[in-house]
Amino acid sequence: MDKNALSAFVAERWDTDIVGQLVDYIKIPNKSPMFDADWQKNGYMEQATQQLANWAKAQAIDGMRVEIVRLENRTPLIFIEIEGQGEDCVLMYGHLDKQPEMTGWDADLGPWTPVIKGDKLYGRGGADDGYALFGSLTAIAALKAQGIAHARTVILIEACEESGSYDLPHYVDHLAERIGKPSLVVCLDSGCANYDQLWCTTSLRGLTGGNLRVDVLSEGVHSGDASGIVPSSFRVLRQLLNRLEEVDTGRIHREELHVAIPEQRISQARRAAEVLGDDVFDKFPFLDGMRPMGSDLGELILNRTWRPMLSITGVDGLPPLGNAGNVLRPFTAVKISLRIPPMLDPDKAGAFVKQTLEADPPYGAKVSFELEKASTGWNAPALAPWLESAIEEASQAAFGAPAMYMGEGGTIPFMGMLGEKFPGAQFMITGVLGPHSNAHGPNEFLHIPTGKRVTEAVAHVVAAHYRAGLQGLTMGVAAHAGHAQFGDHGCC
Repeated sequence: MDKNALSAFVAERWDTDIVGQLVDYIKIPNKSPMFDADWQKNGYMEQATQQLANWAKAQAIDGMRVEIVRLENRTPLIFIEIEGQGEDCVLMYGHLDKQPEMTGWDADLGPWTPVIKGDKLYGRGGADDGYALFGSLTAIAALKAQGIAHARTVILIEACEESGSYDLPHYVDHLAERIGKPSLVVCLDSGCANYDQLWCTTSLRGLTGGNLRVDVLSEGVHSGDASGIVPSSFRVLRQLLNRLEEVDTGRIHREELHVAIPEQRISQARRAAEVLGDDVFDKFPFLDGMRPMGSDLGELILNRTWRPMLSITGVDGLPPLGNAGNVLRPFTAVKISLRIPPMLDPDKAGAFVKQTLEADPPYGAKVSFELEKASTGWNAPALAPWLESAIEEASQAAFGAPAMYMGEGGTIPFMGMLGEKFPGAQFMITGVLGPHSNAHGPNEFLHIPTGKRVTEAVAHVVAAHYRAGLQGLTMGVAAHAGHAQFGDHGCC
């Protein structure tokens, strides 16, 4: 492989084609179905699907077939198959649906207004995860440009990830015979802790949550008349949340929602903390004077990747400040997002949370918790020596620095599902969501140089996968290790 030629090929494609495609893609408000109940009628999802599929069809890649697969009453899926050499298969994954707008964007930016500032492309969905299809196909095209062999490659681009990927299992089952049994899964929907080296994800937290509502009255009443007699629905709700969370520390104190953290993951968190230093928390837009939840950087990483944590992401029953009279309100409702550790069953966790919140309500208030989410976390299988070497070489070639490994705090439901369906597969989970990129929030951006380098790295690993296949090293590694979750090598 001519590494310089590969780098130049990828950079040229990004500069002359991919960035322009992402600009057009960002303009489309193709919110995930959870956030756009009329997604079929509105047509934005179809517009984004057609854009990506048409671009893929236009690529001059021999032996490639591109298809939009549609199952009744489900979001569409782009299915791409590229002929390759040998008996192995690579599965690449991404998604094209987006999170909603969110408030707080800078005056010259917006979720559907693509803006390039220096190396950054601002707008919703470019990094999460619109670039995945472009990066995946460009990696294959870069190999073909040099005549470098690769295995048969399947690319899945779903349109439901931000809603929990509830449509994806149906497509994987529907396409099972055409997908085959991949020995390498490449996912470009994760993050990076800095933009200086290749980061591979070792684990993902799961997710449960829903809507918690407390009713105390049939209608609002004068607060001067009722306060001291009628319990505030807000205070009752605070009491209920205290059943899960220590208010002073943020720790979830119910052991039913914790798992034992593997020693390897603890040591990886410590190593990452040494490399990152204060970047562990500096990437977040803290206000002046604010500080993180602790001072131990390794513990902060474990908080973010292996411990349950509670967030309130929405509220109802509270009028805006300018319209808030002296009324003791009849109800308060909040949307709960509870990140749960890898390896914890989300259905059992959700049922436990529901029982904990609804049991024996204070003052006999009417308390209801409507479960809305149940996404499985994921912990990487033991990393095969060939892949560990390939990832290190890829990071050195593309970034000029060693590869690093760390868990992520978010959820990619696809990973747990694939881990179950293909227990012999190896996983390379990476991405471009680095410091300040602010996925799901305001001022989200894609760091263009990292997009290029990740694309390069994927090409290196796919080529190494084929070479390992010739030596019989790619299939069944996890199975041979007894489905080991923690080996002697780093994981990705």
